[in-house]
Amino acid sequence: MTAVTSKPPQPEAEAPPLVRVGIDENGLGPRLGPLIVTAVTARTRGEGHRLADHRPRGAVTKRLGDSKGLVSYGDSALGEAWARAIAQRTGRGAGARDPDDLVHAIALDGQAALRRTCPEDHLQQCWGKGEERFEAEPALVKTIGVDLGRLAARGLEVLGVTVAIVCTERLNADAAQGISRFLSDLHAMERLALAARETAGEEVQVTCGKVGGYDRYADAFGPLKGRLYTTLAEGRARSEYRIAGLGRIAFVRDADAGHTLVCMASLVGKWVRDLLMARVTRYHRAHDPTLPEASGYHDPVTARFVSLSALARKQRGVADVCFERTRVAGAEAPEPTG
Repeated sequence: MTAVTSKPPQPEAEAPPLVRVGIDENGLGPRLGPLIVTAVTARTRGEGHRLADHRPRGAVTKRLGDSKGLVSYGDSALGEAWARAIAQRTGRGAGARDPDDLVHAIALDGQAALRRTCPEDHLQQCWGKGEERFEAEPALVKTIGVDLGRLAARGLEVLGVTVAIVCTERLNADAAQGISRFLSDLHAMERLALAARETAGEEVQVTCGKVGGYDRYADAFGPLKGRLYTTLAEGRARSEYRIAGLGRIAFVRDADAGHTLVCMASLVGKWVRDLLMARVTRYHRAHDPTLPEASGYHDPVTARFVSLSALARKQRGVADVCFERTRVAGAEAPEPTG
């Protein structure tokens, strides 16, 4: 009898490298200041595929996780450190001399586009950098650089960070056309996804934080509207689509706490949002130092800031559409999921 020797199991073929993008928003709900939508792009291979799809673990969790748990208003140096470390590693914004330089280096839109609708008399409300300086300690930036190196060694190589800045005037212009802040957020995410696809030169796999109360996104698309797509999943926890000419895009509940690239995007976006909101308060406090330092959110301090600055803003001709967000009637609650 001839012995039959079974072959050892063959390992599955390793998944090919992918370009992945994590996108999140900061400042969707406030009364004042811009909406910031941030994308972090990486190439993953081997273990990096798993690392990208899960929450950070180990020592890096002291510096990378849900931005709401790691930083607070007025204390966003950690997000700045991530932005600077990514810039130094990738080259985009590496030579920034101050926060304004770095923000413009990583912004999706150029300076001319960002300022196109700004009233010349009050340009400084949003773009007056004053004496802004980097706040994160060099040691922290260096440590995060080491974190990025370790992630790269494990197959997750961060390629860059990009920020979409949607100012108050733009949000109000959208609202005047019946476009809610949820849709403004979604459309910024789409623009960032398409920009990442163009830069990569290949299809990308995008993970975004969930937008509003949507389960179904295709009918609400803006920049992606009209493209052929296949629905892969639609539900409360995850909605995912394959889009012709883009790749895959998923909208995931609590992605800012459970997806490494979305965590990075959220931290960087928090820093940019705080930086630009601080310019608004600084601009008005220069005319009235008794005004409080406001976060721009729906809180008593912000309410006092709005009320106490009203007369001076009117006298100086500061346009309301550039100062406080308006609402789309009936559209500020999450849209129906259908």
